[in-house]
Amino acid sequence: MGQEIDNTRFTPRDAERFRELVTQETRLAREMARQGHFESGEPMAGFEIEAWLVTPDELPASLNERFLARFDDPMATPELASFNVELNTEVHPLRERVLSALHQEIRTTWERACDTAESLDAHFLMMGILPTLMPGDLCLDNMSAMKRYRALNRQVFQSREGRPVHLDINGREHLVHDHKDVMLEAATTSFQIHLQTPLEVAHRVYNAAIAVSAPMVALSANAPYLFGKDLWEETRIPVFEQAVEVGGFQDAARGPMRRVSFGSGYARESIMECFQENLDHFPPLLPMCGDTPPEAFSHLRLHNGTIWRWNRPLIGFGASGRPHIRIEHRVMPAGPTLTDSIANAAFFYGLVEDLVSSAGGAEALLDFATAKDNFYLAARHGLEAHLHWNSKDRISARELILKDLLPRARRGLQHLGVAQADAHHYLEVVAERVQARATASHWQRAWVKAHGRDMAGLTRAYRLHQMTDEPVHQWPLP
Repeated sequence: MGQEIDNTRFTPRDAERFRELVTQETRLAREMARQGHFESGEPMAGFEIEAWLVTPDELPASLNERFLARFDDPMATPELASFNVELNTEVHPLRERVLSALHQEIRTTWERACDTAESLDAHFLMMGILPTLMPGDLCLDNMSAMKRYRALNRQVFQSREGRPVHLDINGREHLVHDHKDVMLEAATTSFQIHLQTPLEVAHRVYNAAIAVSAPMVALSANAPYLFGKDLWEETRIPVFEQAVEVGGFQDAARGPMRRVSFGSGYARESIMECFQENLDHFPPLLPMCGDTPPEAFSHLRLHNGTIWRWNRPLIGFGASGRPHIRIEHRVMPAGPTLTDSIANAAFFYGLVEDLVSSAGGAEALLDFATAKDNFYLAARHGLEAHLHWNSKDRISARELILKDLLPRARRGLQHLGVAQADAHHYLEVVAERVQARATASHWQRAWVKAHGRDMAGLTRAYRLHQMTDEPVHQWPLP
């Protein structure tokens, strides 16, 4: 969804023509994959952070157009809401001092973003859901000024025959809310890890990313509140799944396939199965037809951008001009600090590498249905969730991470050739956070317990701690 479009209204012929082009490009991608025309170099790392602009009173500040003009950096882009911005990193070979290099790069960008926000009498913030956000903030007046977002809103509600989005989340409390546009999606912001991988193992990397989604959510939870309600440890998950509920074609075996989902299963033999599934089961949502050559995969990529698997394969292009595959791991919230974010990325990269390198891969440890069940349990209960992992017995996410997954992550980073000092430093951040049960959701709830539901006060205290870049397990409890 990063690319802009020219139109905001489409005809049935547009949809028909778009589907023809996606069919052509999907066939070409499979053929190019068979012929070895995709990049097959070493793994590459990068990520994107979705952030909030907030007023001095810690409320959403709808000024991303002014912010981006003043920031003037191609690595920063608008998001759906005019109070959100996305920051990206360059891609780096996944070896040696890559973790500290990414940390330094994003810290430099982040500090300049904070300075730019301050020059506009605002603040910059990483948080899964902004505690001060209210339903009235999520309106079309606060939508970013890009055609693709207007078109997305129109197409989603046309598909829904005008029915409002119905949000219904049972957590520690119960939230029911109806919304008449796609802006509900803007309630959530994430830290999205990208892993570029050789095509021949991309399906195994994809499966490993699926398998580790539950522990990743458990250790990174940072979104307990929405509209003043105390809900899941990681409330982003049900919010995003319900916010863009369109569905795909009815499938006799699997029922209606949802555009925001955990996916339909592991890839069996090739990552290209995911792009074929996109074609077979999802009608075009933004059927913008262009005249680009098929080998640019423009229509395939636009279509893929309107299907939000929590682990999403992407086709991109590097300096060589050859296409590559990368896996976008979307399950984690933004924040609480850059240090925590890099630590989470280190854990993910190492753990995925270890699973891919193991006999049978992630698929040998747990089946897809179990991975999916684990994911929603972890989103609801965090580190206290009891998960299945390579046995019939359940184990707490906390114990699983400390006893099994951290050693795997260390082994995986070593196998990749990541510097030992880097690997140790960032994985220790994860270990200490999990040992102390000190996620950002835990810290937010502790603050509210001490001070009551002063959401502006919570946001301010959180933001001031974030500015230190001290990992969340070192933040003093209120």
